[in-house]
Parts: sequence; C-alpha cells; structure tokens
Amino acid sequence: MRTIYLDYNATTPAALPVVQAMEPFLKEYFGNASSLHGAAREPRKALRDARRSLAALLGAADENSIVFTSGETESNNAVLRSALASTGKRRIVTSSIEHSSILKPAEQLEKKGCEVVRLSVDASGQISMEELRRVLTPDTALVSLMSANNETGIFFPLEAAAQIIKERGVLLHVDAVQSIGKHPLDLKKSQIDYLSLSGHKFYGPKGVGALYIKPGAAFEPLITGGSQERGRRGGTENIPGIAGLGKASELVAQDLTEEIERLKGLRLRFEEQITTECAGVDIAGRNAARLPNTTLALFQGVDAEALLFALDGEGVACSSGSACMSGARDPSHVLTAMGYDRGTALSAIRFSFGRFTQPEELEETAVILKQVLQRLRALPGKAAAGS
Repeated sequence: MRTIYLDYNATTPAALPVVQAMEPFLKEYFGNASSLHGAAREPRKALRDARRSLAALLGAADENSIVFTSGETESNNAVLRSALASTGKRRIVTSSIEHSSILKPAEQLEKKGCEVVRLSVDASGQISMEELRRVLTPDTALVSLMSANNETGIFFPLEAAAQIIKERGVLLHVDAVQSIGKHPLDLKKSQIDYLSLSGHKFYGPKGVGALYIKPGAAFEPLITGGSQERGRRGGTENIPGIAGLGKASELVAQDLTEEIERLKGLRLRFEEQITTECAGVDIAGRNAARLPNTTLALFQGVDAEALLFALDGEGVACSSGSACMSGARDPSHVLTAMGYDRGTALSAIRFSFGRFTQPEELEETAVILKQVLQRLRALPGKAAAGS
C-alpha cells in the first residue's frame, strides 16, 4: 500500500539534489573545514557557498549574518538566552501559541527569575497590537514571535508588530521555521534582528539549521568552544548537512512564487472538498492569512487520535498538530488559546502539503476521509472527541 504523505509541516523528504550535494562530503571531502591543509579546501568552500545560498534565499545583505546551527530548537534557545545575557534585561515577550522550543526554554528562564509575558490570541489566532504596546517596558530584552503557526498556518502581522517593537528599542526575534520556502522574505527590508530556521522543513537534511543575526545585533553564543562561525557557535561544522541546506535553499528559491501558488490551489481545493463532502468539518482560521500548504481541520464528534490511526491504516500520513507533541492527550495549546473547547480541540487534524504532493492524492484523501469518518461515527462512544 502506498503512503499519501500529508505531514510536510512536521518534516519534508530531502530532495534528490540535496542528497547528491551532501554525498561528496561524506566520502572524499571529509576534511575539517578549520584545518590548514588541502583536505579542508572543499569543505571550507562548501561552507561559504551554503552561507551565500541561504543568505540569498532570506534576502540577507551580509552572508556572514548566517550562523549554522543544529536547527530550530538550538537557534531559538540561543536567541532567548543571548538576549538576556547581552542586554542585562530580564523580561521576554512572546505569544501563547509559540513552538515548544520557545515556550519550554522561556519556562526555564522564568524559574530562574526572568519575567516572561505571553501575549494572548483571539479566535482568529492573532495577537493584539494594543496588548503588545502595553507589555513593552524598559526592561524588555526581546520579543520572540513565530512568522506562521505550525498547526494552523496562520501568519502573525509581523510588520505591524515590528513597528511597535522597534519604536520601543526592543530586539525582535522571528521563528520562521514554517514559512521558509512557503512565503517570500527579504531581510534587507525588515526590522528583524534574529531569525531561526531548520533545513528539514524545506527539503534539506535533518539536524542542521541556521540563525540569522542582523549585523550589529548583540549576541552571546549558547555553545562555546572553538572559534567556528566567527565565535558565535562552537563545534566542528556539519559540512554534509550544511551543503545539503545550501542546496535546499537554492532549490526553493528557484520557483518560490510558482510553488506558493500551486500549494495554495491544492489547499483551497482540498478544503472545499472535505467541507462539502464530509459532514461536521470546520477549518481553523479559514478566512485568515495562512501558509499556502496548511489545513487544520476540526471534525465534529470525532477524536483526532482515532481518526489518525484510521487514516494511517488507509495509507494517509497526517498529524494532530505539532510532531513534537505527538502522543500527548492534552488539547493543542494553540487551539485552546484561540478559544476552542476541549472536545473540539481534540478533534483537530493537520494536513500539510509540499512540492511532491499531487492533486490526485488529495482527491483520494478526501474520499478516504469521508469513508473513515462515517465508520468512526457509527461506533457509539468510541470515537467521540475528548473521550
């Protein structure tokens, strides 16, 4: 049985050119980029080329503003801790619907005496600009906001938020993990001080990512040791992974506009199909500005876990939310923050598409979904949401 993979927000398959770009650095070009002999030449060039490719994708004016890391979690942790260390301030502002790699370290910092303010969101998943203004105090070291939510796909109004944040002279960090390769970005025209990303979210390898640090922005490294990355991240560079990240950056940059439109078309058609043909289906944030590839569907009277298992049995791979939270039976903190009750929140399934998703796969999924829903709803009590 073939698998219809609809969990691209959790991870993407590495594109073939990415794998091919990595192979030489796993075989013949295995040298340490920091060495002074000839074996370091090709690894050092790969490091430089990847930095340039990623800077071009991000619209960063200076390629040296890119620091390679192990991914989103490291980058996010580094920014939070650096902001406190470099400013001497003790307050961080974020939102209540961030990824766990922001919320968890924020909790740890809070236990150590840091003040953390978590902005609320309304029913459409948006923060209030008035609340943002109100919580920015002279002791605020950093505001950290995601560009688009990993569960709903809803965009935050970053330009409006950045204007307020910069008027107060506060540093701004953006977790752009979900939007890279799905939304255009030009850091030269933005007021973002720090930006996090992970390669495996846009057809690169796992275990490698980056942190953009705006030229002139203060930064205290999380990982110290060697002088790699200009002293901003110690440790021997993961050259195969970085080479793959660079190639992935080139690939998504080539057809970004066209792919965004293609994905949006797939999403709109899929949502129309499932809401028309399946009873009791709603789309979270349906009228909000969202990622072109993300559908978070709410299924009245059906438990998401039961639905996930049933869909998996039919060869459809999707998610009940963030992959990092799989197995948890608490309702999504994102949907709870948006005002959904427990039962509704526990009925949510996320479908996320990518460049290898085909229209016929989504049509087949809609048919399977209708059949599975009918079957589950016919089982008295066993598939009730929240049970």
